[in-house]
This record gives sequence, structure tokens and C-alpha cells, in this order.
Amino acid sequence: MNEHTARDVVLVRAIETADHNKEILSDDDRTYASRSARELAQWRAADRKAEATGDDFLQQRAEQILKRLAERHATFAGFLKQRSPLQPLAWALPLIGLLLGAGLDRITDPHRVDLLSAPLLLIIGWNLLVYAGLVIWLFVPSRPRVPHRLKAPRKLPPALSTAVMDFLREWSQLSAKLNAARLSRSVHLSAAAFAAGALASLYARGLLSQYAAGWESTFLDASQVHSLLSTLFAPATALLHLQDFTLAEIEALRFPQTTAAAGGARWVHLYAATIVLLVIAPRLLLAAISQWRAARLMRHFPLDLEQPYFRKLRDAMGMPQGGTLRVLPYSFTIDEQRHRGLQQLAVEMLGEQGRLMLRPSTAYGEAPQVSDDAEVTSTAALFNLTATPEQENHGAFLDALSKALPRGVTVLLDESAYLERMGPERLAERVALWQEFCRFHRTTASVVNLQVPA
Repeated sequence: MNEHTARDVVLVRAIETADHNKEILSDDDRTYASRSARELAQWRAADRKAEATGDDFLQQRAEQILKRLAERHATFAGFLKQRSPLQPLAWALPLIGLLLGAGLDRITDPHRVDLLSAPLLLIIGWNLLVYAGLVIWLFVPSRPRVPHRLKAPRKLPPALSTAVMDFLREWSQLSAKLNAARLSRSVHLSAAAFAAGALASLYARGLLSQYAAGWESTFLDASQVHSLLSTLFAPATALLHLQDFTLAEIEALRFPQTTAAAGGARWVHLYAATIVLLVIAPRLLLAAISQWRAARLMRHFPLDLEQPYFRKLRDAMGMPQGGTLRVLPYSFTIDEQRHRGLQQLAVEMLGEQGRLMLRPSTAYGEAPQVSDDAEVTSTAALFNLTATPEQENHGAFLDALSKALPRGVTVLLDESAYLERMGPERLAERVALWQEFCRFHRTTASVVNLQVPA
């Protein structure tokens, strides 16, 4: 599944999940979309002389639903046409870098090649520092990204507005790696363009001016400058066989000079070769790696299609999968009625062949005892909605599950006890609190009533 299809599918999932009361999409809308998608997927698969897949069905169904909603809501149609600001930025940043690099060299003496040129030394030094930072960053553990508070498009029905906000939050997390690869590509290209612009300006100015080579320093003597430049230009002299220099030559080029200096082109070539080897070539290589990562993620977007929502849709396509739903209650005793509700929920989520694996409840404040099991289709943490989410308890429980289960975990919130105690008046407020809490811990929450599963 490519990026564009995944975006549509995630958006439709957010809409159907938020549309509890069927205000946005009626049952007829959903049934029609599934039936049409099944026929279109089979028809296109027949053209390819292949079997229809779940990806084909999800793509066609998402297109059908989004098209219908765009016809009903003009504002939503405008939202669908929006494009990421990273696309124009990807081309603008390298161009800006090229122009800035060309302008940076203009602040130096137009008739002199300074062997201790501050702009050129800064370009080299900064990039070497960046390379060191990239190596260190490989060993820094990643941290959970906190979703930004986003503003929904105006003039949308409340349920659709909520769905759009949920989608934006979820998509920002799902596409984080892809956007990071794109941004990394643009940054590396910009750095390479900046250095190339400085070199282009240096050579262009040399066509119309006679460069005089030299150096001057208050604190460095000729031997120190010779050692510095020998180290700096070592890759260029070794790999490209450029002419080396001696201590006597460095001493002779120290300003002020009584005679006109010559040989400026030699030092221009040395600086140019060094910047190409230490800045432009590595940056282009890093940009190519980032582009490869971005292209791979665009073609094969990492969307987990084993989640219950997608498995249920595959059942609608006539591709029943079955599977096992593992439920991990937290500080929650499950009675017989709620146990039957969980069994029914497993069937609704995974199809008629869905099975329930109910684990013993984890005591308040304790860590979960769980491991990844290939036979388990989906794992859900079960909380009582009457509980107030706590970072050091419920949050630690979810973080431990996410770490132990690479395939991810979902959250089920049982509202039955809350409705008995508090009534429906403050239900929406409590649900919103839990959903925001779960998003912070990189998972999604669904509200269920285990006493009345239907």
C-alpha cells in the first residue's frame, strides 16, 4: 500500500470510528461503499489476471467514501485537496542554500584567496560537526512524539470535525518516519547546494580577477598554519594528487608582502577539492540515502492491516481471517457477563472465527507480564472508564506493553460501570480525557459497553 492510499484509508477509519451515531455515514453508505469496492477490486484484479487483495478492497472503499463525503461537504472537499507544505519546501531549500552560498563568498576580499578564509573554514568545520552529531544520534534512544494540537477545518459537522482532528494527529505519527526522511533529504541537499554556491562564486570571480594568495593571523605562526592546512587539505592532496606545499611557501605567503603574490588558483583548487570531498560528496550521499528511505516508505507505507478494523473489513470482502484477541485487564475484575461481552467483541472484531484470550487482571501499579505471541492477532489493554488515567500507573502499563509487543496494542474502555454510577451527562468528557491520554502513549482507544456489547 502506497502513501496516498494509506492516507485515504486512515482518514476513512478515523471518520468511521468517530461517527458513533452514524451522522456522517449511514449504514447504507457503508454497505454500498463495501459492495462497490469489492466489485471494483475484483474487476481491476481480473484486468491484472490476479486475485483481488485486501489492499485493493481498502483502496477502492476509501475512494468511494471520500468521494461521497466531498460531494456532501464542500469544506471537506477542500481539505482533501490540501497538499503537504513539505513538497514545495523540498525544492525551495536547496535553491535558497545555493543562493546564500554564492552570496557568502562575496563578503571576502574580491582580489585575494585567504588561506585562512573564515567562510570556507566554517563550511568545512560545520559539516564535520554535523557528521559527528549524526553518528551520536544513532545511539540516542527515540522518545514518544507528543501530537500537536491541531485546528480542524471550519464549517464541518461536529462528528466530521472530530474525525479530521483525530486523523491529523494519527497521520502525523504514522508518517513521522517518511516526513523525517524527506526533511533529511532536503537539508542535506541544501547543505551541498550551499557549499556548491560558495565554490561557484569563487571560481566565477576568478575568471575576471587576479587572485593574490596569502594569510595573516595575530595568534598563529607559519608552522601552526602549515600544520592546520596540511591536515585540512590531506584528503585532496592524497586522493586527487594535487600539489602539496612546504613550510617555506606558507611563510612566504604571509601578509603584508612586499611583492605581489601569485598562484591564487592553486589554493582555490585545494579549497574546492576539499569542500567537494568533505562536504558536497558526503551530503549528496546522505541525501541519496534519505531519498531511498523516503521512496521505500512511499511505495510500501507501514500501515498495520492486522488491526481489528481492517480485519473486519476484509470479512466484508469475503476474506474471513479469524484470529485471537488477547485482552489484558488492568485493575479490573471481569465478571461472567463482561466475559461474554468480550467474546462477542472478539467475534465482531475478528469475524466469526475470532477467539478470545482473556488474561488475569494486572494489579494496580504492577507491570504487565506479557510477551509477543505469533498466534495472537491483536492485543488490547482493558481499562474501566471509571478510573482516572495516571501517568505513573496506567501510562507505565501502556508503555511497557508497547515495548514488549512490537505489533502494537489497542485500548478498550468499558463504559458500563461509569454509566451506572455517573450517568451519561459527563461521559463525553471522560472519554475525551482517556483518548487524549492514549494518543500521548501512541495508541488508540475505543469505548465499549461489555454489559450490552451490541
